[in-house]
Amino acid sequence: MVAPRACLRKVNSYIPFLLVLIDLQCEGIEGGINAEVEKHLEMGKKLLAAGQLADALSHFHAAVDGDPDNYVAYYRRATVYLAMGKSKSALPDLSKVIELKPDFTSARLQRGNLLLKQGKLDEAEHDFKKVDEMTKPSNDHNIHLFSNVFWQGEKGRKDLHLKSNPNEKEENEAKSQLTKADELQRIIMQARTAYENQDYMAAIEFLDTLIETCIWDSELRELRAECYTQIDESGKAISDLKAASKLKHDNTEAFYKVSIIYYQLGDHEMSLSEIRECLKLDPDHKLCFAHYKQVKKLNKQLATAEELIKQEKYPDAVSKYETAMKTEPNVLQYSLYAKERICHCLSKNQQGKEAIKTCTEVLQLDTNNINALKDRAEAYILEEQYEEAIKDYEVARDHSDHDQEIKEGLERAQKLLKQSQKKDYYKILGVKRSAKKREIIKAYRKLAMQWHPDNFQEETEKKQAEKKFIDIAAAKEVLTDPEMRKKFDSGEDPLDPENQQGGGGHSFHRSWNQWQGFNPFGSGGPFNFKFHFN
Repeated sequence: MVAPRACLRKVNSYIPFLLVLIDLQCEGIEGGINAEVEKHLEMGKKLLAAGQLADALSHFHAAVDGDPDNYVAYYRRATVYLAMGKSKSALPDLSKVIELKPDFTSARLQRGNLLLKQGKLDEAEHDFKKVDEMTKPSNDHNIHLFSNVFWQGEKGRKDLHLKSNPNEKEENEAKSQLTKADELQRIIMQARTAYENQDYMAAIEFLDTLIETCIWDSELRELRAECYTQIDESGKAISDLKAASKLKHDNTEAFYKVSIIYYQLGDHEMSLSEIRECLKLDPDHKLCFAHYKQVKKLNKQLATAEELIKQEKYPDAVSKYETAMKTEPNVLQYSLYAKERICHCLSKNQQGKEAIKTCTEVLQLDTNNINALKDRAEAYILEEQYEEAIKDYEVARDHSDHDQEIKEGLERAQKLLKQSQKKDYYKILGVKRSAKKREIIKAYRKLAMQWHPDNFQEETEKKQAEKKFIDIAAAKEVLTDPEMRKKFDSGEDPLDPENQQGGGGHSFHRSWNQWQGFNPFGSGGPFNFKFHFN
């Protein structure tokens, strides 16, 4: 059994050892935290060098979380952001580096360059000036170098040449960027002066130069877009505004302007899409909401009209397009488009004269409107003005030589012209090409009664009547037979022997003797004639 005094001495001897263990353990924990951060920094550095940016970023995130005051962690994370093209994320990290270590010139140079690209020229100049000041050799440094020259001779002179300014590269870059920033400030003033004087071409030239460097400046792009709009370069204006909408957070103004340009161009669908983007950012935006209501209303009317055309409800479609013109009377593109579609509807609805008039109004404003040319050509065919139809189809072909519909239409118009110079069954019966079967039979009966040879006594008149009667009967046969009428409408005479190939088709070479005793009105009709032939 150990005596109490001996036990006390033994315990007292362990106390320093325990305290040492505790100190070592605590130091190990603190050292472990720094070691963990260093591990993340090293791993991130290796992954960055290997181009594995996402993995490198994860390690630098962990390093920042592990040590929020470690400027190296922020700087390396900024480097990854820049490599990933995320300059907006890099900028706060570079600012944090400068806050933690104000003399870190590399971070200041990087931040200055980013600010320059954003068009923040005053802030960029401040960073470049700071770098220029901090990279200049101090007097103590210069005294040390000259002392080396005195004591070490040739070796000292070499050191003076090599070490007179260890930060010479950064100093030169800072001076160069300062000069550029000053020059950009001058060009901005020139661009704004040109814009205010309405010299938009000169303003665009200045802005082109600015945007080459300040590629992330949304205001410069919006100003150039305004210049493009003034000189009717809408496509380029849209391109700049779309870029501006991405560069500036919640840029409702850019979306609104893009929507307006599309609307003025007559592209109501794209206008509607862009104005919706504006309202996503700000549902209460007054200008965007007012424009949205207008575009939505017009878009619905035009879509409804197109649906009516698909359903072949042409008069209803015409009415809807007329309503659309009243909804937007001030933008020529919509009036022109509506008239073009009305022209199409009238042509499809067999309203030849009305279609020709409307199509001509369109073509007076848009000479080479292919759709209007095709529809007017079809209207001319309805009105049997085949030469005019051929002219329209030829103009359309010259501007769209791969359009099969134009090719087929031209061939048909040429056949119909040739056919009209021979025999036209519609003209024989005195009916329109759009006449229904009932109208054709009615016209045939009237003419058959009028030209029946029994009505004529004089031999010459009787012979003429015989020929006329045969033509009337032939016209009735062709135009009441769907297959033969379709051939005739396409420019082919189904009763012409020249068109008979291989013995097929129809033949109508009948003499008057074959028609004797024929009652053109049929049994049970309102007339009951008995013809006697000698």
